[in-house]
Amino acid sequence: MTASIATGALAAPRARPRGLRAAPGPLAVPAQTRENGAGDPRDALLELYNLHDEPPPSARAAFPGVDPWRWQYFEGVACPARVAVPVDDAAAWQLYPGFREVYNKLFICATQGIAHAPHGVMPPRFPVFSKPIVNLHGMGAGGFVLRSAADLDAHFTPGHFWMTLFEGRHISTDVALVGGAPRWWSHTEGKRLPGGRFDYWIVLGRPLPRLEAYCRRWIRRHLRGFTGIVNFESIGGKIIECHLRMSEQWIDLHGPGWLECVVDLYAHGRWRFDVLPRRGYSIALFGAHGRHHWIDPAAVRRLRRTPGVSSIQITFDPRRPLARHAMPPGGFRLAIVNCWDLRIGRAIRDRLARAFVTVAANGGGPHPAPAPP
Repeated sequence: MTASIATGALAAPRARPRGLRAAPGPLAVPAQTRENGAGDPRDALLELYNLHDEPPPSARAAFPGVDPWRWQYFEGVACPARVAVPVDDAAAWQLYPGFREVYNKLFICATQGIAHAPHGVMPPRFPVFSKPIVNLHGMGAGGFVLRSAADLDAHFTPGHFWMTLFEGRHISTDVALVGGAPRWWSHTEGKRLPGGRFDYWIVLGRPLPRLEAYCRRWIRRHLRGFTGIVNFESIGGKIIECHLRMSEQWIDLHGPGWLECVVDLYAHGRWRFDVLPRRGYSIALFGAHGRHHWIDPAAVRRLRRTPGVSSIQITFDPRRPLARHAMPPGGFRLAIVNCWDLRIGRAIRDRLARAFVTVAANGGGPHPAPAPP
């Protein structure tokens, strides 16, 4: 079995309006291709990520914090040079020092009366959920269930804490705020897998009045005056995380014009998008940890053309060491399929899984990519 890499030319780049931040020089591709599966011409990496040109470095980007596989949603979107729209938590942390407390999970729990304490303080009862007090890289990194005092002893980690283990629907909520007042809501429900993974997310395309009322009260107390997109994660109606940025995984499922209205929100402090997203799905594919994965960009391009598929993300950077990818304990995320039909999306995920190969660090392979346990 061999891994063929398509190197055909991409479509002509879209014109960039004047005054926008442009990309720098070409992508640097590693020379030793067999070690990481990435020694392909520049066009192959651009095709893999569905791009016309390289994304700019985060320090110069209008959308700081965008991973290369998600730049496909931002490429060509006009943004004034003076405006920064944060897309990851590290960028938001720097942009909003007055609101940084929302990244402290002890604060999130304390403001809602949720039982919690740092490791070293014994919970009154088990099980509880443990995770880092601050995690700016997401993906549920470092999170797991503690079922006993012995468990807590064995997994004691400075900088981590425990909290009530909630049950119920896991909802990701994006809300557009103008001066602390909500102007637009979107709710997406996650379907969980073991090991901190999600099988898929459903963009619900409808209001959740009780959750919105709860978040609205919390916003009134703790995000007064804030303008921008805020993302909440909740389980069973309780907020477990707050992010001062959008959830960019399913941007395309919000509909045409949404991102342009986000830019307008940050540039002019107004919200002009009043359309609820239609129902859609964001479906994840996971592989095993500790493997170097690769897929033929031409295979991904063909699958992107499938009717009912909105976009495909290949969610890792083959130029980056594996350890620098924030991933859940249960697996290494390889791809995401955003689509309008769950059955179609699952079929595309299966075809992607069969197309992935692994390349050993010693140059051996390629081999079919194993699934996580």
